[in-house]
Amino acid sequence: MGVNWLRLIRSDTIGPATFRELINHFGGSSAALEALPEFSKRGGGRRPFRLSSLADAEAELKHAKKIGATLIALGEPDYPVWLAAVDAPPALIYAKGKLELLQQPMVAIVGARNGSAIGQKFTRMLSADLGREGFVIVSGLARGIDTAAHTPALERGTVAVLAGGIDSVYPPENEELQNEIGKRGVLLSEMPIAYKPRGKDFPRRNRLVSGVSVGVVVVEAANRSGSLITARLAGEQGREVFAVPGNPLDPRAAGTNRLLRDGAGLVTCVEDITAVLAPILGRRAEPADSTGTFETNSDYPIKMDIDQSDRERVISALGVSPVDIDEIIRATRLQARQVQIVLLELDLAGRLERHGNMHWSRLITLQASPLLCGAFLDSQLEQISQEGKICGLREYFNSFAISWI
Repeated sequence: MGVNWLRLIRSDTIGPATFRELINHFGGSSAALEALPEFSKRGGGRRPFRLSSLADAEAELKHAKKIGATLIALGEPDYPVWLAAVDAPPALIYAKGKLELLQQPMVAIVGARNGSAIGQKFTRMLSADLGREGFVIVSGLARGIDTAAHTPALERGTVAVLAGGIDSVYPPENEELQNEIGKRGVLLSEMPIAYKPRGKDFPRRNRLVSGVSVGVVVVEAANRSGSLITARLAGEQGREVFAVPGNPLDPRAAGTNRLLRDGAGLVTCVEDITAVLAPILGRRAEPADSTGTFETNSDYPIKMDIDQSDRERVISALGVSPVDIDEIIRATRLQARQVQIVLLELDLAGRLERHGNMHWSRLITLQASPLLCGAFLDSQLEQISQEGKICGLREYFNSFAISWI
């Protein structure tokens, strides 16, 4: 199962949600791997589907073993219990260090990379106090607040979630700390071995930071801070969100003060956190419905003929604004299973964008000259302005993939 799961998750356009849908549909990774190229072609893929090779997967596993990293699959005993409970958890994660820490209750502490001296001091105190209360401290190994959270937690347990591969050092000045966590704590990553992180990988990392934790504490965060992404994801995952208040004149406190205004738990000492988490920890996290998540011997895949006209109906029902699957079913009057299969085909072909909670939008590629694309964008800007949606302009145009001739 391990090598085929790895091949599947490393293939083009396949993330945790698509992985699970493929396993559900085909009943196993072997059947899914065999069918992927044809599925992508049926969805309108314009280039050959890139399937991860057996040689690449075996080489990655060999490299992981060499550096002492363990590949943990969803459903295995070492998989973090709170992460297993989120929507579409990673099918595979790498871990290095004391894996038993992954089964202990965890609290994430995140914040500004340019954290103030007093903010970092408070973080160190809070981290040490939470450790004495039996919590493992989780953070993203970034500069500033993250580093201040990890350092005192080495004694009792800390988990560093990486945006890159588990052997990829970032930031460079934290190399020694990362090596120490790999020995005394746990390094965690869902990315391939030796993978160098890119900007878009950090929000994905933040989803794991909140996912493994029962609560997230934000210490100093500007209004556009990545820490606020972690807080938002924590709320979506049903986790407790806490924030440390700051001086209104300090831009680094703007985000945390806004979280407090919006209902986050105020933190001035460790008791503010433990009092909230104690009743929650009285009940163990229940994994999300995992029906069909693992390999089966059933008579898969489910046979269902999809006409091209049905595919066109689904495509026509999709636009650049996210829509949930129930609305697509109503608009097309197709069976739910038919819609699911078409969406899966389109997803593998790279023609859709997922927005969480079973919402989808159409990814439109414009093949045009810069002049024509400029005219198109101008027309869309005018339309959005007339509809009073100018505030959503960035999100709207993020739905487009524009390629120039």
